[in-house]
Amino acid sequence: MFGYGSLAAEPGAAPARLRGWRRVWGVAMDNAQVIPGYKVYRARDGAQPDVCVAFLDLQAHAGCVLDGVLLPASAARLRELDHRERNYERLDVTAAVDDAPGRVWAYVGRADSRARLIAARTAGRAVVAAGYARLVAPVAAPDLPVVELRRVDVPAARPG
Repeated sequence: MFGYGSLAAEPGAAPARLRGWRRVWGVAMDNAQVIPGYKVYRARDGAQPDVCVAFLDLQAHAGCVLDGVLLPASAARLRELDHRERNYERLDVTAAVDDAPGRVWAYVGRADSRARLIAARTAGRAVVAAGYARLVAPVAAPDLPVVELRRVDVPAARPG
C-alpha cells in the first residue's frame, strides 16, 4: 500500500517514491449528509457545519515524483481500507513505485468525490479539518480554510 496522506503516519511505514503522480487537495465529503457507518465533523459548539471537508488525493502528472510510504496490506486490511476510504478507489500503482517489493495499491479520488470538492470550492463550502491538516502538514499545506472540527464516527445502521 502506498500512503501519501494520513496513511503515511501509520506505524510500520517505509519510505517510497511514486513516479508520475502528485499530491493535491482533490476530494471532499459532504458534511451535511449523515451516512451510517461513516463519519461527520462537528464544530466546537457541537453543531454539524454545512461544509464539505477536503482530503488529499493523487493526480496523475507526468514528470512528478511523489515521496510517500509503503505499508503492509493484507487482504483483510485492504477490505477495511476499501470501506474506510469511500471517497477513493483502490488503484494498482506497482509499475510507478521505485523498487516495489510486490503489488502496490494506492487510493485515488473517485470522480464524484472530486466533483464534490470542485462544487464546494465554487460555493465557498470547502474546508480542511484542522486535525487532518496538522497530521499531513509535513507533506501538504492546505489551499483551503482550515477549521477546528471534531470527527464523530456514525454508527452503522442496525439490520432489520
